[in-house]
Amino acid sequence: MKENTMDDSLLDTLAKEDEDDNDYITLCSENGQDIEFIEIAGITYKNNFYAVLQPVEPLDGMGEDEALVFKIVKGNDGNDSFQIELDEDIIDIVFDEYQKLVKEANDSENDSDDE
Repeated sequence: MKENTMDDSLLDTLAKEDEDDNDYITLCSENGQDIEFIEIAGITYKNNFYAVLQPVEPLDGMGEDEALVFKIVKGNDGNDSFQIELDEDIIDIVFDEYQKLVKEANDSENDSDDE
């Protein structure tokens, strides 16, 4: 499982999102433990949808500024399921796309402040 560290501007965005929306996603680990996550972003890549999720409570081996990438898969029952992404290339691409979105949002916010 690969985690990616987010820079300070991403952490600021996380803080704003957490204040605005306290909806948590609860996933069950392999050992049956429920883990709550905050959805940081949704990214589409090669016709697949990925969710960048940060645990509400720090997980063993993860820092406060780290998040995980999950692939959203439609199950046979029609419900979405979250599958941890293990392909490091896809994880890097998803985080790169997320960082671009945050930069664009910050640039847009700064442009609005200048007016």
